[in-house]
Order: sequence, then structure tokens, then C-alpha cells
Amino acid sequence: MLLLTCPHCGDRDEIEFHYGGEAHVAYPEKTAELSDVEWAHYLFYRSNPKGEYAERWLHSGGCRKWFNALRDTATHEFLAFYPAGEKRPELDSGNEAAHTMGETK
Repeated sequence: MLLLTCPHCGDRDEIEFHYGGEAHVAYPEKTAELSDVEWAHYLFYRSNPKGEYAERWLHSGGCRKWFNALRDTATHEFLAFYPAGEKRPELDSGNEAAHTMGETK
């Protein structure tokens, strides 16, 4: 079982959370002017890196707030947690987040 750190509630088991997809994906400003291909690209195309990846999570079994997490997709290790709306933290060479609201794992 994974342990996630909600920036608002602290450490909790993964069963309290719902995955929300890739973080920091901007909503198109003029959706009515998008072609079908452009709209499909926004809806379905996401990066799929091996390594560090920014994700959105909802603490559905707790405070019901959205937050972001940096996770290594190869190891499933969480590297940092931070509130939604904040910039992605820069990680230093020791895999410690320069700015996190919760404990890094």
C-alpha cells in the first residue's frame, strides 16, 4: 500500500485518495475555436515519462481538497507533495524537495 502525504491532513493510506491525472495541464482559453484534433489532444494526450512526474490527487476520504505530488513512475516513490495552484517544486540532487507542504518520501 502507498502512503501519501496530504498537504492539509498529513500522512494517509492510498485508499483515502483518488488519482486525478497529470498536474499543470492548462485548460484551453477558447474551447469553441478548437478543432476536434486540438480538443482530443487536450483531453487525451499526456506525457508518460519514466521517472519524475507531476500528478493531481484528491483527498476524497479526508479534507476533499486537491493537491499535487511528484512521483517517480519507475519506483512509485513519492518525492514531494504540494497544494494545488502552487508551482512544481524543484528537487535538489538529494531528491529532497526545495518546497513541500508534507514529508517527502
